[in-house]
Amino acid sequence: MSVFRFGLHYWKRYIPLSVLAKLFSLVAILCDLAIPLVSAGFIDYVIAYDPASAPEGGLFSFLFSGAYGAPGTWKLFLSLSVVFAALFLTRILFLYSKNVTFQWCGLRMECTLREETYKKLLELDGETVSRYNMGELLTTMNRDTIIFKEMYSRILMNLFDSVLVLGISVAVLASMNAFLLILPLAIAPFFAVTLISYLSKSRKLFRAIREGYSAINLDVQENIDAVRIVRSFSAEGEEIGKFDRCNRAVYDLSVRQVRLTAKYDSIFMGFQQAGYVGTVIVAILLVLSGNIFIGSLTAATTYVTKIISHITQISRSCFMMQNQLVSGGRLKKFLTEESAVPDAPSALVASEEPHIRLENVSLTIGEKQVLKNIDLDLPYGKKLGVMGGTGSGKSALLKSLSRIFDVTAGEITLDGRPVREYPLEAVRSEFSYVFQDVFLFSNTVDANIAFARPEECTEEEVYAAAETAQAARFIEKLDEGYMTVVGERGVGLSGGQKQRVSIARALIKGAPVLVLDDASSALDMATEKRVLSALLKECPEKTLLIAAHRVSSVMDCDEIIYLRDGEIVERGTAEELIALGGAFASVWKLQTSDGQLDDSSYGKGEL
Repeated sequence: MSVFRFGLHYWKRYIPLSVLAKLFSLVAILCDLAIPLVSAGFIDYVIAYDPASAPEGGLFSFLFSGAYGAPGTWKLFLSLSVVFAALFLTRILFLYSKNVTFQWCGLRMECTLREETYKKLLELDGETVSRYNMGELLTTMNRDTIIFKEMYSRILMNLFDSVLVLGISVAVLASMNAFLLILPLAIAPFFAVTLISYLSKSRKLFRAIREGYSAINLDVQENIDAVRIVRSFSAEGEEIGKFDRCNRAVYDLSVRQVRLTAKYDSIFMGFQQAGYVGTVIVAILLVLSGNIFIGSLTAATTYVTKIISHITQISRSCFMMQNQLVSGGRLKKFLTEESAVPDAPSALVASEEPHIRLENVSLTIGEKQVLKNIDLDLPYGKKLGVMGGTGSGKSALLKSLSRIFDVTAGEITLDGRPVREYPLEAVRSEFSYVFQDVFLFSNTVDANIAFARPEECTEEEVYAAAETAQAARFIEKLDEGYMTVVGERGVGLSGGQKQRVSIARALIKGAPVLVLDDASSALDMATEKRVLSALLKECPEKTLLIAAHRVSSVMDCDEIIYLRDGEIVERGTAEELIALGGAFASVWKLQTSDGQLDDSSYGKGEL
């Protein structure tokens, strides 16, 4: 029930149109259910007319008064034909209007759900999103939105139609003769018990099938991202086997679903046929005994057929609803997730020259403490180097500044105010990040560089940013230069080329704080030196934060901190840390022992 109420939150805006669609459906149903009565009129008053025993009254009694033709004449036949045609055409017209209306509502709801799931994906923090694998996210955003909206746009409409048809048909049969309802009412309890059992089993199967599709999506996504690794390890056979197992699992579950459906369809069909045949026999006996007329027999047969078909539709609709409730449950779970990094409702805006301070900051992710008691003062324009071994907390520290992670102890302030008091957009607009793991969109090089300001950025700004990032020369050598389309994750460019494009992208944003998170790891030392020199020359006033494993990346920084297990164990200028003879000095000696640090000729080919 909670899933149904959750869906109503998105469907309620379409309730007026949904009511209109149901009114269209009501008119179409009334016309459809009136047609058997007209057919009965053809038989009783035209084809098999007997003045001594002709029935009286009925919905269309006004036609048999003689004004539209005397009973048993062609004139009455033509009058009934006109009524029949009018009912038929009216039904078709209103069915069309109903289908267009509720399908439009369903497509709008699907579009809204997809927009909401995408928006939620961007709003949630990385730790929360990481609880979902890629296959689960893709299934939620695509398959689940399509399936769930069907419950409101199609299934509820089908149930409304079926209940309406059943109610009217039962009322009409009862008005003809109450004995016509004996068998349908006797079978109804057995049908209901069987349907409940069927729905319980089908929901479990649908849940398992959905998990299977998520596994397939995950496997495909991973192999798209890792296609080069798979090929380099000649692991195509293993990956094909893994996919086949996922695919086979979905196949086996689908076969079980088909068998379950076939089994219960046979049972339902047995109930329906028993009710139909029994009711026809009762109707014949009533005709032979003179309790109803021959026309009523044909009408009763038609109404019994409609009752049976709509009982079948109810069972199928309830069956499909189990799948939709499973998808709705997944959507509800995702869309009601609370971000671990909540946005602030204020309208605060940071200055163009932000002063950042970290006061006794600690950060725990999951059960692991990744930062411990960090104190830093970063006035605008300061150049800070961050070094440390793998897993020492460098990236976590830099990401905490813009609330990609929220610290669990201590305080980060921006211009003297806690960073949590600023809206997330205001905080993140202060930072331009370049990550080690570069992502380039499936778009042109120009569009990737201008990503932060696609509408405002000029060609001259793109070229200048590429020049500063030492990317201009290799971009100009591409087949279409800046208009060259690079693939997802930058396929087609080397690691160093992708990193330089991402540096240019960060420069275009124009934020006052530039963060390089091991952003030169794929560059040779000469290219790295040119990039850093160009950055210091072009952005001398900006705050620059550099996390790196190579001492060459941080030698010119105003201050260098060395992290170990999330704690600052050394801090100072490069000269002070070398003189200290600690961890930084050990790395410096290791990396400069073969003279690499001074080899300015290395990497000239990358120009």
